[in-house]
Amino acid sequence: MGSVARRRGAALNPARLCRAARTGRHGLRAATRVGMAAAAILVIGGLFSAHAAPTLDDRIDAIAKDLMCPVCSGQTVADSNSQLAGQMRQIIRERLQAGQTREEIIAYFVAQFGEGVLASPPPHGGGLVLWLSLPVALVAGVFIIRHFIRRNAAASRPLPAPPPPTPAETEEIERELRRLE
Repeated sequence: MGSVARRRGAALNPARLCRAARTGRHGLRAATRVGMAAAAILVIGGLFSAHAAPTLDDRIDAIAKDLMCPVCSGQTVADSNSQLAGQMRQIIRERLQAGQTREEIIAYFVAQFGEGVLASPPPHGGGLVLWLSLPVALVAGVFIIRHFIRRNAAASRPLPAPPPPTPAETEEIERELRRLE
């Protein structure tokens, strides 16, 4: 029993496993255990970090990424270094600390700057055209590609062989060949 416990203890000691893998004493089995232990640690660590509650800064950044900077060309409030973008991030912080929701904060900025402040257009009115244009273009592209593939496949397909001549046609062909000789 003591040797089994000692062996189990050795199997769980990473330093011994690495040394055993280097020296080749336990070979593949030891290396596999080290790899599995490392993978388990990474998976468990990833699960804990994935379920951590977002911090205030994370929430500010998420909202700032959905708003365009009114003075910068093509930059979100999160990406912009302008003074106005900094003020907007500060307003987002204050409103989150006051208990407002994401939707309320975005509605505040839309009321201040108009719908052009949104990073993605709303799915109604003129924005609906933008939202629907991508799926329509994808469907149209699929049909166009399908049409060209079928057309090219039909063009590259060999024509069927003609039926063999009837006995009357064979006799006529032979007559014509004799006449040409």
